[in-house]
Amino acid sequence: MKILLALIKKEIRQILRDPSSIIIAFVLPIISFLIYMYGINLDSVRITMGIKNDDSSPEVATLVKSFGHSKYVNSINFDNMEDIETAILRSKIKGAIVIPNDFSTRLSREQNADLLVITDGSEVNTANYVQNYAFSIANQWLATSKYRGGLQKNLVNVESRTWYNPDLNSHYFIVPGSIAITMTLIGILLTSLVIAREWERGTMEALLSTKVRAIHIVLGKYIPYFLLGMTSMTFNVFLCVCVFQIPFHGSYLILFTISGIFMFTSLGIGLMISTVLKNQFIASMAALSIGFMPALMLSGLLFPINSMPAFFQYLTMIIPPRYFIAFIESEFMAGGVNEIRLANAFYLTVLGLILFAGVYRKTQMRLEA
Repeated sequence: MKILLALIKKEIRQILRDPSSIIIAFVLPIISFLIYMYGINLDSVRITMGIKNDDSSPEVATLVKSFGHSKYVNSINFDNMEDIETAILRSKIKGAIVIPNDFSTRLSREQNADLLVITDGSEVNTANYVQNYAFSIANQWLATSKYRGGLQKNLVNVESRTWYNPDLNSHYFIVPGSIAITMTLIGILLTSLVIAREWERGTMEALLSTKVRAIHIVLGKYIPYFLLGMTSMTFNVFLCVCVFQIPFHGSYLILFTISGIFMFTSLGIGLMISTVLKNQFIASMAALSIGFMPALMLSGLLFPINSMPAFFQYLTMIIPPRYFIAFIESEFMAGGVNEIRLANAFYLTVLGLILFAGVYRKTQMRLEA
């Protein structure tokens, strides 16, 4: 225990003397939250659309006003198609609605009437917004217009209800999910350098000449960075709940318990990289490639896992942030869901133990010839 405590004390002193560790643990979360809170928005957006009305009917004029009164649409009236095409090409508008001259006539005869919706396909998500907004506004107008008598009576009345996030605010799951990205960086990026730094500076040779055993070296690296990571986790949760006012419905005890398991797993990835590569530059590049990018792109934070190709869906099974993000989003929005808690804690524990065993086996206690 004396040897282990001495190594832990040495490592803590190195952490306190290294400004990069403090920056990543406490400054990076602030930057990350600001980006995810104010820079990334997956909610419905306000789109500028063009309107060309060829029907002089007063009733159809109310349809044009419906587009102008929508909180999701900023409408601009056009007189000819050439101006619409020019506006779309110059990105002044994201789409256009063209009402043909026989629109009201066909509706009055209870015939199918068409609306032309033009979208800019170079931006797929925006194009989908244009189509959905046009469809929704036109249907709402039709249901309250004099032509509603031509509609068939609905046999099924649908009433939608949104659970856990009734405001459909994407920040309520993106901001808590960003904690996993920050914790991944702390766990992988910092620890990917510690053993490689010992080899490069020659201090590992000095350690090997003492009575230090492999378990001392491994725990001497795990414990200080685990404490740093959990301190940063506390700071992250404080920012999330108290500063950015993200609702929390779960248990803080369970949150920090499973966060500790995730930190244990992330530390294993970083130490494995550092133990195998023994070069700080290469280890840092590997940490970003193996840790940060998969955590951001394949964890389910920004892109649903079930919409990915089959190969990448299987690949996400070995990515720890996938399980932590699923847990932390559920803990913040839905509260205590034991099935989610237990399943994700189990997978993280298994991955963490495998990585710990791998780091222990790869820790060399003799110099190479």
